[in-house]
Amino acid sequence: MEATNIIKRPKSYIYPAVFILLIVLPKVLPTYQLLLIQSGITFAIMCLGFNLLLRYTGLLSFGHGALFAAGAYSVAMMGKYLPSLYRVEILIPAAICVSILVSALFGFICVRHTRIFFSILALALSMVLYALLVKLYNFTGGSDGIRVPIPWMFGIAPTGVRRMAFLTGNYHYFLVCIFALATLVMSAIVNSPFGRALQSIRDNEVRAEMIGIRVRRYRWYAFIVSGIFTGIGGAMWSFVNGHVTPESAEWVFSGEIVYMTLLGGFTVFEGPIVGAVLFTYLKLYAVSLTQYWMLIIGATLIVIVRLLPDGITGAILKLFAAMKRERNKGAS
Repeated sequence: MEATNIIKRPKSYIYPAVFILLIVLPKVLPTYQLLLIQSGITFAIMCLGFNLLLRYTGLLSFGHGALFAAGAYSVAMMGKYLPSLYRVEILIPAAICVSILVSALFGFICVRHTRIFFSILALALSMVLYALLVKLYNFTGGSDGIRVPIPWMFGIAPTGVRRMAFLTGNYHYFLVCIFALATLVMSAIVNSPFGRALQSIRDNEVRAEMIGIRVRRYRWYAFIVSGIFTGIGGAMWSFVNGHVTPESAEWVFSGEIVYMTLLGGFTVFEGPIVGAVLFTYLKLYAVSLTQYWMLIIGATLIVIVRLLPDGITGAILKLFAAMKRERNKGAS
C-alpha cells in the first residue's frame, strides 16, 4: 500500500468535466456504444464498493458477484411478482435493502477471518447463492433467469416505450446521477474517520485494536457498505441488460470484479471506475477476436500485475507526475 502515498489524485476540475461529458454522451454516441458505457458505469459503482474492502480494509473478496446478483435479482423479481410496485423510485431502495440483508449475513460469517480464509469463505457463500438461484427454478427461473421489463420512472409510464429509447432517454441521466452520487458518497466515506479507521486496521490490526477500534465490527460495517454499492450496481445493470441470470453470482464474475479493479488500479480512488469501463470494452473485443478470449484477459492480467502494480490509472498519474518534475527541473 506504500504506492498510495506517491500517487496524487487528479485535479478537482476533472470531475465536473467527466460528469458533463457523460450527460452529453447520448447526443454524440451511437446507441450501442452508449449501452457499453452504461454497462461500464454500473460496473464502476460495483467496483467502488469492492475497493472499499480491497484497498481500504485489506480484504480480498472472491464472492462479490453474489452481492451484485442480489441487487439485480431484487429488481427482476419485483417486476415478476410485484408489478404494481415496479417503479424506479421503489426498486432502488428495495435493492439496497436486499443488499444490506445479504451482505450483513455474508459479512457476519466472513469477517471472522482474514486473508485467504476470508476470500474462500466469500467465494463459498457466493456459490451457495448461485446454486439456490439455479435450483429454485419455479421462483428464480433457474438457469434461464428472469426478464427485466422497463419500469415506471418518476410517474412516467413505460407504455409503448422501446428499451433502446428508454436507455438513451431519461434513464441515462438517472444512471449518471446515481453514479455521481455514489462516487461522492464513497469519497466521503473513505476520507471520514470511519475510512481512516479501516485503513488503520488494514495497516496494523493489533495496533488498531489497542487504540480502541473494534476491528471485527468495523470490517463487518465495511462489508455491508461495500455490499450496498455492489447491489446498487447490480440493480442499475439489470435495466441495461434487460435480463438477469445466475451467472452474475458465479465465481467467474466475482473474478472479473477483481480484474476490473486491478486493471484500473486499486491504489487510486478513481482506478476501479476506469478499470470497469475499460474491461467492458476489453472483454467485448477479446470475445469478438477469438474463442480463446480468456487467454487475452489472463495475459493482460499478468502484464498488469508484473509491470503496472498500480493499474493503468496509477501508471498515468505517475507519468504525469514525472513529467511535471522534469518541467520544474528545466524551469529551475
